[in-house]
Amino acid sequence: MKSFSVVLALLWLAIAGKNAFAMRPDTVITYHESSDDIMNPERGFYRPHNIFASNYIPLSESTLAGYRNRQKVEKALYAVSSSLIYVEYVLDTFTRTPISDTFLKKLNADCATARKAGVKLIIRFCYVNKTHGGSCPGGAFCPPYGDAPKSIVLKHISQLKPYLRQNADIIACMQFGFIGVWGENYYTDFFGNASDSAQGRLLDTNWRDRIEVLKALLNALPKSRMIQVRIPQLKQRAVYGINAPVESAGLTLAEAFNGSDKARIGFHNDCFMSSPNDQGTYMDYGNSSTPQKDATPALRKFEMADSKFTVVGGETCDDMFSPENDCGPTGRVQQELAAFHYSFLNAGYNTEVNNDWVTGGCMDEIKQKLGYRLVLRKASIPTRVQKGGVIDVALNIENVGYASPYNARPVQLILKNRANGKVVVLLLKTDIRRWFTGAVNLHQKLALPADVKAGVYDLYLNLPDAAATISSRPEYSIQLANQDLWEASTGYNKLKVALQVK
Repeated sequence: MKSFSVVLALLWLAIAGKNAFAMRPDTVITYHESSDDIMNPERGFYRPHNIFASNYIPLSESTLAGYRNRQKVEKALYAVSSSLIYVEYVLDTFTRTPISDTFLKKLNADCATARKAGVKLIIRFCYVNKTHGGSCPGGAFCPPYGDAPKSIVLKHISQLKPYLRQNADIIACMQFGFIGVWGENYYTDFFGNASDSAQGRLLDTNWRDRIEVLKALLNALPKSRMIQVRIPQLKQRAVYGINAPVESAGLTLAEAFNGSDKARIGFHNDCFMSSPNDQGTYMDYGNSSTPQKDATPALRKFEMADSKFTVVGGETCDDMFSPENDCGPTGRVQQELAAFHYSFLNAGYNTEVNNDWVTGGCMDEIKQKLGYRLVLRKASIPTRVQKGGVIDVALNIENVGYASPYNARPVQLILKNRANGKVVVLLLKTDIRRWFTGAVNLHQKLALPADVKAGVYDLYLNLPDAAATISSRPEYSIQLANQDLWEASTGYNKLKVALQVK
């Protein structure tokens, strides 16, 4: 009897052990970070283009597609690959008339060209991008400047609205533009000139006019897209009123990404780290009852807080602020890019400043960290599941970039059947715009659709574009900053685990 009991016990252990192995829920995988300069959508160093209504030269598909390959920048010590193209449309022949149908058709064709090339656009409209000198106090910046009155600007925005909306898939963001030389809202004939050659501040009517144009542009774009303004005070006064103090609060997490005007206004600093107040970026421009004065500490504090939840980019413009705009530890360029959550910079200007980052040894770090950089650290994923069961997935991701993605996109677990290649898509409940710098931990239970057949499935993480027009294009999907995970043909990131559905 004793020997029979031992045999039964051994048999039970063997059966239990076999079942325990069959039901083992998870495999834990550790992934290796890549040091590559990864080109990802809506971030990085952009390539600039100017297009004039008076001499319209359309965007070239081969040129735009070529930017996706690593190319040396003219007058620079560095090379970049770019998924972003900045296009400044100069409406120089329409300062007193509607935009022509011919121009609008060409604009639409440019957007189609960008879509074919696999890039996205940062768009700005202006009326003049040149200055002239004279005997005015400004010396080299004398009126008339050559921009358009408010009535014309508003008419143009209404004309552009349908084209902006139908091409929003390839518009990463827009810049406010329209007002003043370069569309930078400063040297203007119609919206208040705060320079020494004119009134020296902005009056109440100037603020109202500017805010009216900003509101019209926000309305012209779908709520999924943000608009960048040149000075942070414009956002404060658009949100809180023309008497808003420079100490006004920035966005909170509860307010972020909700489609409101407040949540959709970001910043472009076109003189990044060029002086203590970045050539007037952080000025209080006053109003009818208050004077113009410097407000650098307060406005920097506001933008630092607000920019965590909005799109930020720009360009350098002057190397006179060296060594502050140099690499650390002598300079503080990396700290500034991180503090203001920069997603992109101009690759072609100012190369004197940007070249210092090469010689100073921080250019590679900046190229990697502009915007988001998502590293998959570890995953806990089941290797077996019953048909119609639940997949318990835990992903440990770290965003080591300066900012989170600023446009929404889905996060998907992909199951690809090894036998027939059929794909099952499971959506993770998360907002990628809230994947701020630091740890991102996802732990979710995903129900397997009842019609998923038994078989072995390879697992992937997919971060495609939200727009149906380009969601299947790998050029618009996010590549994780890991070694040997990217599948270039699909835009999927391999998780290096197979799931058996039984």
